[in-house]
Amino acid sequence: MMRSLFSAVTGLKTHQTKMDVIGNNVSNVNTAAFKSSRVVFSDIMYQTTSAASAANGLTGKGGVNAKQIGLGVTTGATKVTITSPGSAETTGDPFDIRLTDKVSTNFFIVNNGMQNVFTRAGSFYIDGAGNLAMTSTGYTVMGWQVDPATGDIRKDTVSALRVMQEKNLTSAPEATSAGTIGGIIDNNDVNVTSDEGHKMNLSFFDKLGYRYIAQFSLKLVDEKTGDYTIELTDILDSDNKSILTEYLEGGGDLAAVFGRNTTAKKTYPITDDKISYMTDGDYNLGYQGEGYYYSYATFDTAGNAITEYVQVTMDIANNTYTVPSYTYYADAQSGIDQTGGITTNEQTGSVTELFGITQAQLNANGSATPPTGSFNTTTGAYEYTVPAVNYTLKINPDNGEFSYVGMQGSDQVTLNLADTLGNKFLDIDIDFSTCLNSDNGGKSTISAEGGFENGTIGKGKPLGVMIGISIDNNGKIFGAYDNGNTILLGQIAVAQFANASGLEKIGENCYKTTLNSGDFDGIGVEVGADGSSMTSGELEMSNVDLSTEFTQMIITQRGFQSNSRIITVSDTLLEELINLKR
Repeated sequence: MMRSLFSAVTGLKTHQTKMDVIGNNVSNVNTAAFKSSRVVFSDIMYQTTSAASAANGLTGKGGVNAKQIGLGVTTGATKVTITSPGSAETTGDPFDIRLTDKVSTNFFIVNNGMQNVFTRAGSFYIDGAGNLAMTSTGYTVMGWQVDPATGDIRKDTVSALRVMQEKNLTSAPEATSAGTIGGIIDNNDVNVTSDEGHKMNLSFFDKLGYRYIAQFSLKLVDEKTGDYTIELTDILDSDNKSILTEYLEGGGDLAAVFGRNTTAKKTYPITDDKISYMTDGDYNLGYQGEGYYYSYATFDTAGNAITEYVQVTMDIANNTYTVPSYTYYADAQSGIDQTGGITTNEQTGSVTELFGITQAQLNANGSATPPTGSFNTTTGAYEYTVPAVNYTLKINPDNGEFSYVGMQGSDQVTLNLADTLGNKFLDIDIDFSTCLNSDNGGKSTISAEGGFENGTIGKGKPLGVMIGISIDNNGKIFGAYDNGNTILLGQIAVAQFANASGLEKIGENCYKTTLNSGDFDGIGVEVGADGSSMTSGELEMSNVDLSTEFTQMIITQRGFQSNSRIITVSDTLLEELINLKR
């Protein structure tokens, strides 16, 4: 009689425990990443009034089962449904992160100031110290830092992710190292044919992030041959001050900034028809002293070689040369006239043809004489150097397509800054391969911009200020800067456990390890190692299923009522027993 009373009491207590768990589940239906629990019942013990007996073959009696009376129920376990994910809630906040598990159950690692604990609630914010922290508790989020030597993540012991520290607030500037001049050149454009030429501005940066403007001029030289010149006219700083003028006034060479010394060669065979001659020997065209001379080699009466020079007159302005009429006798040095001497007739011709250079190169030389050089007797070529300040841009006159710039086979030239204007600059390679010649209604669109491949390579950047932070699917944290840079700031690590349901809830949406959950190694793992991921702008909702909870509530209520009835009936039986003595 008394056993039923106590069994019913254990039933009331156990159902009350289950009701408490249900109440906790329902109360946390809107708690981010909350994991519901369920109670597992277990019977307590049994009083055996008669032990079991075996079958007896001699007497023919069968075996008898034991007679046991149960003594009630207890709470066997409170099981957390930790591997069951909650639904996704979109928040739009970049610091709200939802974990999506593939194989293992992942947990964020946070530190409460004394130890690392674990959570699924990814509602984070940046605290006053610049740390990524839990919104609800302020616990700092732990992860891996960036190796300053490589710029990559260093996966060692986790530490607080201080993403808003001073060094992360700005992004270092970058010097410009590449540029592009491209577009349509229209020969009907009055600017292209003018003395000033078509103006183009190239914006670039030095290593400190200061901005400058390099000004170029495009001029048409010969429409039939498709020759143009590209000239550097000035370089201005951010205050509109000409640093190119300052460099030149200090003794600098313009050709060293934009241009180079190009060696050209011209061969003069014996049968050259540019200059007619009568000779017993050969002739050379060379540079001697301060002028260009036509040299004759002949022999005296004794057979000795004698060389005499006739000066060649160069008219740069009119692009002509003249070899004067001259007669020389072999032994003229002795003052005795001899027959069989050498006679030349006055000849004229084009300097550009004679030296194998273009009119643009001739004009660029800017002096009263052709480029300085010498005759190479071994190769039979006149070798000279042209200070090419203005580069030649060659466009195919037949189809209007780019041919070369500077020299055949080249699609770029260099603005030499490092060795001329200072080491805070980088030399800038300027690509011309996208230049075209076409009728565009008298308007040229050719212009200059920093960087190759649509400004993605070598454009240069000023100092950048942080304008935002983003977190990718692998937990990597990136800073975005107003100069276009994106810099890796750290990575959120996660923890995985052999038995995630063995973790102990400690409140505030956090768990700690137990002897049955497995240990945390202090390093963590990358969330994508098993295909899992993080989603920024979303939170994991509670996995509480209200329909299940209310169903369990009904079952629990009926179980509690049933146990209370056991007590009531047992009380009635006791009352009948007491009434026997009346």
